[in-house]
Amino acid sequence: MTTIPSPSPSRPMALYRAAWRWHFYAGVFVTPFLLLLALTGLVMLFAPQLERVQYRDLLTVTPGQAALALDRQVGAVQQLYPAAEVTRVRPPAAPTQSTQVAVTTQGRDLTVYVDPYTAQVLGQVDQSSRLYAVAERVHGTLLLGDTGDRILELASGWALVLTATGLFLWWPRPVRGRRDWRASFIPQRAAGRAGWKNLHATLGFWVAGILVFFLITGMAWTGVWGEKVVQAWNTFPAQLWGAPTSTVPTAALNRDGEKVVPWTLEQTPLPTSGSAAGAPGVTGPVTLDAVNRYAAAQLPSYWIALPGGRDGVYTVSASTMSGDLTDARRDLTLHIDQYSGRELARVGWDDYSLGAKGMAAGIALHQGRHGPLNYALALLSCAVIAFLCVSGAVMWWLRRPAAARRLHAPPMPSPVLWKGGVAIMAALGVAFPLVGLSLVAVLLLDLLVLRRLPAVKAVLS
Repeated sequence: MTTIPSPSPSRPMALYRAAWRWHFYAGVFVTPFLLLLALTGLVMLFAPQLERVQYRDLLTVTPGQAALALDRQVGAVQQLYPAAEVTRVRPPAAPTQSTQVAVTTQGRDLTVYVDPYTAQVLGQVDQSSRLYAVAERVHGTLLLGDTGDRILELASGWALVLTATGLFLWWPRPVRGRRDWRASFIPQRAAGRAGWKNLHATLGFWVAGILVFFLITGMAWTGVWGEKVVQAWNTFPAQLWGAPTSTVPTAALNRDGEKVVPWTLEQTPLPTSGSAAGAPGVTGPVTLDAVNRYAAAQLPSYWIALPGGRDGVYTVSASTMSGDLTDARRDLTLHIDQYSGRELARVGWDDYSLGAKGMAAGIALHQGRHGPLNYALALLSCAVIAFLCVSGAVMWWLRRPAAARRLHAPPMPSPVLWKGGVAIMAALGVAFPLVGLSLVAVLLLDLLVLRRLPAVKAVLS
């Protein structure tokens, strides 16, 4: 008896299967991490409001006639914590706010809150226990340090693959010569897996651009593509300080859950005090209070980092990174000689490279700080991304045979299309090194290992 071969799928259908297969395998890897990023992103969006309630007694004070000198307020903290090192101070931006003093003692980073009118210490908060700091550590490193950072960078790169293939699958295809655009833009009611699929595809389309924005701006903080490629090429050149530089990067002024230094300056070495270079700056004795008066005349809200040692400088910083500003065009960082009071360096928006400007503006949007509409959109986007992760898993569950003991991946496309897909993925791998390395690893695993282990290959098929 002669078996009639089934007709091979048309090229459009084969291409669809290729995209579906890439989308599926990318989703298997990416979904847990993307869901975690979305949920921790929601926590970070709500954290400032929750902390304002949680630490209300520390953050707010009853206004008095006049605030005491900042040096006196810091002195009260030093009396209470004689062994601690005061690293920086955030003066109150409103009459009802307390002064925040960052100290390091016995390996712990603390924020000590002081009444600016009485110099009374109101209390302290361990930085590592703050809700925002915990969520940020999970969001950025999975609590695994550099290893977690690399895993999330890899997952973010593959999430771009997931997004691109998802958009291809979403594109309306003709049915009886017509394309149903309405069903592609507006969720339609349907039973079972069809309903989940329509909702997943439609919401995925609307959030795709925002997801790509989140991924790109988030990856700019990662350790390989971000630190070694993007940030390295957009770091402010230390030669422009016009003063001797130290070996300490400006990022050393940051701490757990609290980044105050603009992204473009993190890798730039700090200048050193003792130089006659620089424009006129603080007048009179160079005290913390004098530096504060100089900063207050130029900025509404800011941090002042104290000199670190005999060669250190005062650093005044206000940026979208720290949350003091929502408009990156007002970013400003000042370095002031601790002996002469001269302004050794001034870096603002006009001094940023094009990439640094994009990142500075993107930070406020990424964190939902650019006004109420941006905040609401960030909340909605995180919620929709979390739903896409869940709905993708539900669609797979509804599609797989109940008794199957395998992953039940979409069928393999034709070899030509598969090679074309690899070529596209290779191009993406060049742009994102960890994605490229992982692609090579997957191909080698398939060629050298899985083909020799049919049982394992059957489970993953």
